[in-house]
Amino acid sequence: MCFLLEDEGAHVLHVPLLELVPPEDARPLLAAVESIQRYAWVVFASPSAVEALMDALREAGTTELLSSVRLAVVGPRTARAVEGHGLKVAAEAPAGTAESLAEVLRPALRPGDEVLLPAAEEGRRELEEALREQGARVTRVTAYRSRTTPMPDEARELLEAAPPDVALFASPRTAESFLEEAGRERLGTARLVAIGPTTAAALTHLGLAVAAVADRPTPEALVEATIRAIRG
Repeated sequence: MCFLLEDEGAHVLHVPLLELVPPEDARPLLAAVESIQRYAWVVFASPSAVEALMDALREAGTTELLSSVRLAVVGPRTARAVEGHGLKVAAEAPAGTAESLAEVLRPALRPGDEVLLPAAEEGRRELEEALREQGARVTRVTAYRSRTTPMPDEARELLEAAPPDVALFASPRTAESFLEEAGRERLGTARLVAIGPTTAAALTHLGLAVAAVADRPTPEALVEATIRAIRG
């Protein structure tokens, strides 16, 4: 992402604010992967969920059982994470949102189908609720959790000395963490760009105006949205 922006002539300050860590209680995840073959679908909303599930499958020694399960994903980055393990994506959300994936799965789901949803501890519930409304029996397990990391002093000083012209946010949690760590005054008059409608809605809920939203949750689309924001 940073390289793509720099190729467009931008000066980029990358400020990591979250780190991903294992769940405090890994037993539900391990119990799910021990009998992974019982599920008709495994649904992934992020690449991190893919990696966490694959790690758990390897630990349980049941990786080969995943071949009998259909896999669905939100967004192309998540699809690439699945395919990177030599697995096939059976369904992908064209709009890169939980709601659009639920619509894609609607004709494929049968009443009573068991669906495994490995997710972030603090992840949103829209996908789970939409699948339940379609009659699926959803098992949601915490695959990982995120925690805020302190903003480096150097980054804080740079933001104070020169507020950004544009600020990019790739998740609702990142937006919340930025405000917690730096405060909205560090944004100055920056145009805000969101990686998708969920993040855009979170920014709006936080009282921040969104200048542009990426058409798809990819680095390339986020760069295109940034260019639109700059050009007004």
